[in-house]
Amino acid sequence: MNYRHAFHAGNHADVLKHVVLLALCDALTAKPAACFALDTHGSRGLYKLDGEAAQKTGEAQDGIARLLAEAPRNPAIQRYLAAIKACRQQHGAHAYPGSPWLLAHALREQDRIAACELHPEEANVLRDNFAGDPRIAVHARDGYAAVKALLPPKHGTVKFARGLVLIDPPYEAQLDEFDAALAAIREALARWPQGMLALWYPIKLRRALQPFYRKAAALDAKSALVLELLVRPDDSPLRMNGSGMLLLNAPWQFDAAMAPALDAMRAALGEAGAASRSEWLRSPA
Repeated sequence: MNYRHAFHAGNHADVLKHVVLLALCDALTAKPAACFALDTHGSRGLYKLDGEAAQKTGEAQDGIARLLAEAPRNPAIQRYLAAIKACRQQHGAHAYPGSPWLLAHALREQDRIAACELHPEEANVLRDNFAGDPRIAVHARDGYAAVKALLPPKHGTVKFARGLVLIDPPYEAQLDEFDAALAAIREALARWPQGMLALWYPIKLRRALQPFYRKAAALDAKSALVLELLVRPDDSPLRMNGSGMLLLNAPWQFDAAMAPALDAMRAALGEAGAASRSEWLRSPA
């Protein structure tokens, strides 16, 4: 496994993923009961956009840098930008938070987080980054296998009825990764049917994803929602033209809350031919 997210931190895909992630966290914390979050591919959880990896690709310039400059007034995006500001106040002007940091920022003292990372070096950095937070357990292990090992979640005698599983794989296996991710989702739903599941996926050619959409619609969940941001037309299989989030058991009216945010991200980050999409593959009952 050679993937390092540091090369891509803060790009347009991260913007979409993290805006949605924070909105899901806010839906969870709107109720007082403790909740649990599992991040299956946590990487190092915190990045420096002035570091060698980020500077080499420059992807953040067309992602978080552009969004900060535009500063859309949409509430979900403002929530995200406030988290970026909080991260930079704590870690420096060029810091960028990964999903474990955002989970720790958004969730509460009574909540618990498990973050997994398979790559040994990245897992060690992840552990060091969150060594002072007792809410977070870092697991140097395969995130897909962790779904079976850690669900249904419990902490001591506490069992969590509510929570989130974030699956954000590197897609080194290209389209074959979708099968592994969907298998993990099926396992998670069988073990924790009331949990929310969120899968991030890249979009090169959307028509190539039709089998994935059909399989996602058939999952044994109360609902299946896709939220997508294309920053350019999906006319090339050689580059990532956009990305999406598949949400199983999404919060009530989450599509309506996210649609304006998708439009604002498209306007701020998109080139000619950019598009956004919010669609139920399976509508909630």
